Amino acid sequence: MEIVRIGAAITLAAIVLGIGGWVLTTWMRMRHGYPLGDANDAVYPLNSGETIERVRLLTQDNAQLRAEIGSVKDRLATIERIVTDGAYRLDREIDGLRGPAN
Repeated sequence: MEIVRIGAAITLAAIVLGIGGWVLTTWMRMRHGYPLGDANDAVYPLNSGETIERVRLLTQDNAQLRAEIGSVKDRLATIERIVTDGAYRLDREIDGLRGPAN
């Protein structure tokens, strides 16, 4: 009876270690871009023309968005300056924009 219990424990440990090793191996293959199973393609795309074009378009999009964010930051800074100015100074600036009083 004791031998059966030890045999069952060893079998269970072997199954758990086998599954754990498979999971670890699969994770490492995915992380480093190796093909999984019978697939011949890498997990990560290679430097094909399509990939290079996508990167170029995304870089261009990124530059446009950064320029737009810069513009929005400038506008926000102007609004913050107007909101935090004292009422007297703001009134003087508005009166100065209206022109000289006759």
